[in-house]
Amino acid sequence: MKPLRVLIVEDEAMIAQLYSEVLADLGHVTSAITGTEDEAVASVALDRPDLMIVDMHLGEGSGVGAVRRILALGFIPHIFVSGEALRDGMTDPRAIHLLKPFNEAQLIQAIDRAVSGAASVPPAP
Repeated sequence: MKPLRVLIVEDEAMIAQLYSEVLADLGHVTSAITGTEDEAVASVALDRPDLMIVDMHLGEGSGVGAVRRILALGFIPHIFVSGEALRDGMTDPRAIHLLKPFNEAQLIQAIDRAVSGAASVPPAP
């Protein structure tokens, strides 16, 4: 897999840094780390990433809200990270969900699924 530019949307700084380090170890680049819904949307407007890793619950706004706003401008593969299951219809059908806690192998699999499956599912209506 070619190196990806990844936006991390996570309001816990230590967790965001850990994701960034794991991504670097895998050969990917963190394009930005944002902690709020508005920051995530603004970051994508400035510099479109290849992939987004998004915490569903943020201190300000929500990861789901951020991704909805971003996808209105065009699709970007994304992985939602959460400690709870997604409800039907909550996200775009192309979203990948990674349930906490997870390990590096599960993250690698989620990245592969997000990137390779992005074009195989039609856009949500």
